[in-house]
Amino acid sequence: MNVPELFASNVFNLQVMQEKLPKDVYRSLKKTMDRGTPLDPNVAGVIANAMKDWAVEKGATHFTHWFQPMTGITAEKHDSFISPTKDGKVIMEFSGKELVVGESDASSFPSGGVRATFEARGYTAWDPTSFAFIKDNTLCIPTTFVSYGGEVLDKKTPLLRSMAAINKQAMRILRLFGNTTAKCVYPTVGAEQEYFLIDRKMYDARKDLVFSGRTLFGAKPPKGQELEDHYFGPIKTRVLAYMEDLDVELWKLGILAKTKHNEVAPSQHELAPIFTITNVASDQNQLMMETMKKVATKHGLYCLLHEKPFAGINGSGKHNNWSLCTDTGVNLFDPGSTPAENGQFMLFLVAVIKAVDEYQDLLRLSVASAGNDHRLGANEAPPAIVSVFVGEELEEVLDALEHDVKPAGKQKQTLKLGVDALPELPRDTTDRNRTSPFAFTGNKFEFRMLGSTFSIAGPNIMLNTIVADELRIFADELEKAPDFTAALHTLVARTIREHKRILFNGNNYSPEWTKEAERRGLLNLKNSAEAFPRFASPKNIALFERNGVFTAREVTSRTEIMLDNYSKVLAIEGLTMIEMGKKDIFPAVNRYIADLCSLIERKKALDLPYAQEQALAVKLSKENESLFACAGEIERLLTAARGCENAEAAARFFAEKVIPVMQEMRAFADDMEMNTAKEYWPFPTYGDILFSVS
Repeated sequence: MNVPELFASNVFNLQVMQEKLPKDVYRSLKKTMDRGTPLDPNVAGVIANAMKDWAVEKGATHFTHWFQPMTGITAEKHDSFISPTKDGKVIMEFSGKELVVGESDASSFPSGGVRATFEARGYTAWDPTSFAFIKDNTLCIPTTFVSYGGEVLDKKTPLLRSMAAINKQAMRILRLFGNTTAKCVYPTVGAEQEYFLIDRKMYDARKDLVFSGRTLFGAKPPKGQELEDHYFGPIKTRVLAYMEDLDVELWKLGILAKTKHNEVAPSQHELAPIFTITNVASDQNQLMMETMKKVATKHGLYCLLHEKPFAGINGSGKHNNWSLCTDTGVNLFDPGSTPAENGQFMLFLVAVIKAVDEYQDLLRLSVASAGNDHRLGANEAPPAIVSVFVGEELEEVLDALEHDVKPAGKQKQTLKLGVDALPELPRDTTDRNRTSPFAFTGNKFEFRMLGSTFSIAGPNIMLNTIVADELRIFADELEKAPDFTAALHTLVARTIREHKRILFNGNNYSPEWTKEAERRGLLNLKNSAEAFPRFASPKNIALFERNGVFTAREVTSRTEIMLDNYSKVLAIEGLTMIEMGKKDIFPAVNRYIADLCSLIERKKALDLPYAQEQALAVKLSKENESLFACAGEIERLLTAARGCENAEAAARFFAEKVIPVMQEMRAFADDMEMNTAKEYWPFPTYGDILFSVS
């Protein structure tokens, strides 16, 4: 296999553009891609024709505007290239208008009330900064998605806006430090993707996996992850074949799949790409998840991306490695070794620290979901309390700057930014802290709270926006300062002093940290119903409007969508539990009880002991009756939930009323599974599922 030749073979990238486009058209398009300038409408037709010719050569017959509505997955409407001719035949055509703008029926996509159901018109618009690609013989054109009235209905548009915001403010900071060569700053992301692979037959036999993506019932198997023998262990033959095929398909799409390995839990694995610009990384992660599922089907497997598909073992996350880079290749979170570099690094560092402290709620709600609520705070994921890990060495430098003293053992002079050089920091200044929600890891920040199903667009919109706003405040202050160096030192020291409460280098899992975080005044939003409403707080609406990322109406609509989705997911889970409980578990256990009772009667007739059988029959009968009662209570609660006055009230009702009964019902079922003969139990157990792939 010639990997360099294979890589991006299905992508209309710069190399293909140079080959297919006239030089002046290529330069115009490249300018749009690099600087965000509007696309010259005169070149759109030329680009569209070249794109079509290339796609047809690759076997494509259709094109689609590929967009990301608020459903959590991508959407596409396919149109063929064919156009009729007078002689009754067809030719293959693709116009500039078809490339740049599309119309999609927006009536059935979540809108959060910004448009009525009968207002069907929606528009997609080409994002030229993300390469078009071929998938399933279709030319896919990454696009934004807005309503007829111009309200944002997708995840890409606000992400691009947030990138523009952070570029604008970061460039102001760079100019203050005398950087005249950089023309733009862009955030980069590398999103590590965790997932489970199980046998397809096992998946098909579990209604809960089919309907909700996770097991709603399931007793712990005799062996789980206790021996830690799966983590980085030898990859099983069937899984390795899947991974090899997956790499090939991802490489064809230009996705920089780099690392693959077994994760902690049985049947759990991880795939990590190389960093790339954030909007491209977001598009590619969506495409990666779709490809992972498709390739699994070819191997008789199913790829589970739910945050917590199995209780009692690790769930799956998506670590969002975020940084800022200039178009000249400089990583702004590289500490550097000169006074100017150090001062610049420290300013960007404390901007992030301040942003995370002031907008803890936004970061927390950006990773909130019904699925991730099961994972956050467990021993494989950070807790719901947001904090920043910087490591001991860097924290020592921050403490020295705050108090204007020398770092212990590092420097003889007092520490003043721009006058004395900070101690040169190695790339890895400390051990990694896997319990921290937001950790500095040498030249980037690792946001570890994301669930594995998440679009990374949402969390990165938050990150870009909150940091852009702090850089704006910093630039406003420093641009007016008569003495830049003195003002810089004062600003950094003050910011550390006012926001150091968010810094924590210890064990985020410990009960002591929960108490300490409360003492510091940090938020502990334990579930999605608590987190989502904070999105539309006046402070947050002002932030987004100030930076041109969301309007107030767009914020409130998204809040409505998130709350509504949370309730719908739990309603589906509740209905699934009712169906599995009443139609599968209840009759199966009763059959076993009936056979036990028959056995007891036979033993009685033979004057044989039957105490154990009788005790088991009584126990199972009581638990089965309780399970059926729970199913009825969930039915009642789901009906009551429909009467809630608004989306927030419904979400809180599910969190406070419905979930506890679902948990109670599960406890009865799981205990009965442990005490019911295997041939009676109606679906595969955890042991069957987790160890089904050889």
